[in-house]
Amino acid sequence: AEDIGKCALGIFKKGKEYIGKTVGIAGDHLTGAQMAAGFTKALGQEVRYNAVTPEVYRSFGFPGADDLGNMFQYKRDFEKEFTGARSLSVSRSLNPELQTFDQWLARNKSRIPLG
Repeated sequence: AEDIGKCALGIFKKGKEYIGKTVGIAGDHLTGAQMAAGFTKALGQEVRYNAVTPEVYRSFGFPGADDLGNMFQYKRDFEKEFTGARSLSVSRSLNPELQTFDQWLARNKSRIPLG
């Protein structure tokens, strides 16, 4: 939330440049396996990525499972469009302090419960 707030401030500072525009924000574009490797390195415990298909995710039956399954399907089927709508260079121009995933992990690893 801190990074997003600073990006929003960056948009306001640009004045009229972003009026009427959609701005996607991202600090990194990583695969599940890359995130698991980051967790493993930061936490010192092996973390494995377990890919769940959107179809299986939708079958979980909890409130919002359908919506999340649809989101995961969009990300899977339209990866180029998904990441293209979230430019890393634009995000960093709005917030030069925007954290990478590894930086976020380093700052927050003590808050991640291990069990």
